[in-house]
Amino acid sequence: MAKCEICGKSVSFGIKISHSHRRSNRTWNPNIKRVRITVNGIRKRIHICTRCLRSGAKSA
Repeated sequence: MAKCEICGKSVSFGIKISHSHRRSNRTWNPNIKRVRITVNGIRKRIHICTRCLRSGAKSA
C-alpha cells in the first residue's frame, strides 16, 4: 500500500531518461511507514509518509 492516510501522497509516474536519451516509464514511491497512533483514546495502525511523521501531523 503506497498511500499516506494523512496527506494522501501516493505513487508518482514519470519518464526515466538514460545518458543516451532513451526514454522509459518509471515510478516514484513515497516513503511510507506503518505506525501506531492514538486517536480519541483508541490505538490504531495507519500508513503514514515520513514527511507527515516528521512534522507531527495528526490524523483527522
